[in-house]
Amino acid sequence: MRWFAAACVFAAAAHLNAAALAQEAGRGVGGATVVSEGISDGIIKPLTAVPGDAIRGRAIVANRQLGLCLLCHSAPIAEEKFQGDLAPGIAGAGSRWSAAQLRLRIVNSRRVTPDSIMPAYYHADGLTRVGRTWAGKTILDAQQVEDVVAYLLTLK
Repeated sequence: MRWFAAACVFAAAAHLNAAALAQEAGRGVGGATVVSEGISDGIIKPLTAVPGDAIRGRAIVANRQLGLCLLCHSAPIAEEKFQGDLAPGIAGAGSRWSAAQLRLRIVNSRRVTPDSIMPAYYHADGLTRVGRTWAGKTILDAQQVEDVVAYLLTLK
């Protein structure tokens, strides 16, 4: 089963045309401030003025065409079968990380783990090998990132 999950990861990367897997330029996104929070880094300032909605965030995490989260992660979403085991499960994410730390991991996990296979969901600058269809675009918009953060914070 792991080989199938690995194949799916590579298929997802191809679907995203490798844009999200490229090395990032090393700066904040959309004016977001990246600051140190003790042990880990995070983006303290929300990306939008509108607070995230946990219900919409859950839907994004469960959506296999939009977020693709369940391709690699398992989540406490019982109705979704065949969840991933290539990355840490997201159950308890709200207990392990702050909103700022979660936000950074969604925006670009490579800022925390340079060899991560997780795509940068809200980053479009400094990427290479980006197909014309996706050039200059992010996988999720700012509100969707905030919605996912809100959902993950509910997972205590």
